[in-house]
Amino acid sequence: MATSSRESSFSSCASNSDLDDEGVRGTCEDASLCKRFAVSIGYWHDPYIEHLVRQSKERKAPEINRGYFARVHGVSQLIKAFLRKTECRCQILNLGAGMDTTFWKLKDEGLLPNKYFEVDFPMIVTRKLHTIKNKPLLFRPIMELHPEDTLQLDGHMLDSKRYAIIGADLRDLSELEEKLKKCNMNTQLPTLLITECVLVYMTPEQSANLLKWAASSFETAMFINYEQVNMDDRFGQIMIENLRRRQCDLAGVETCKSLESQKERLLLNGWETASAVDMMELYSGLPRAEVNRIESLEFLDELELLEQLMRHYCLCWATRGGQELGLKEITY
Repeated sequence: MATSSRESSFSSCASNSDLDDEGVRGTCEDASLCKRFAVSIGYWHDPYIEHLVRQSKERKAPEINRGYFARVHGVSQLIKAFLRKTECRCQILNLGAGMDTTFWKLKDEGLLPNKYFEVDFPMIVTRKLHTIKNKPLLFRPIMELHPEDTLQLDGHMLDSKRYAIIGADLRDLSELEEKLKKCNMNTQLPTLLITECVLVYMTPEQSANLLKWAASSFETAMFINYEQVNMDDRFGQIMIENLRRRQCDLAGVETCKSLESQKERLLLNGWETASAVDMMELYSGLPRAEVNRIESLEFLDELELLEQLMRHYCLCWATRGGQELGLKEITY
């Protein structure tokens, strides 16, 4: 079947047993390799990813590359909209960040928030920290923003003035909050929280608890979530079966039935507004010149497969407070 090894690559990085967690960590690797490949053939510019992620030995399918382009574009547009509304007087919490490079790209664009936090499994953080310390292109920007001679650094954590990376389990909220506060998370600041293919690997109760914690911890906040949707149909079932074969269970898939169920989860867990679009709708709304550019990069004859994939992923965002900032007006 054409989809058997492809749609699982569309995922990123948070399950119950050690075996499940290992499978989830594997999806982080998959996502990183897919992004690195797409960047290497010109889908978007990212001078940092090659220092964090090895080049894939195999070519990624065009529909996967276009899917990642839409994902990166959509999330980036929402992040920048939040930063502009808050005039960068805010903080960002990227939960399940994996090998994400957003911090470095925002610094280059002059759009850094007061502080940028990343959280992921300790094993993933240890690997990323090792690379950051040994790559001047990654380490120097952190130190340029950190006037003190010393910065907090150990195997599972780095804390500097504008950037922190923390090894923690998103299912253990007391530990998560304690570690974030040790790194000077400020609950009074407008806060953007980001999860990309994270909540779906948690049980509905665990993801609900995380969303409630986020909504109750900050007076002014926005939450961005990218993950699967429309998972009740045959194509969705194939995606689930493929991941299960790799010891990766979608523990929270029941919340991914529809765009309505995605929005409902946010509204039921303390968020005041909620919006959601599937990735085909987002892709169809991209500027024509940009679509022409990426579609000229490589030939795609399976347009139906592209649409099926895009209809099974969505971008959701929710807000709480921030009326004076116009957070409710934010869209991709």
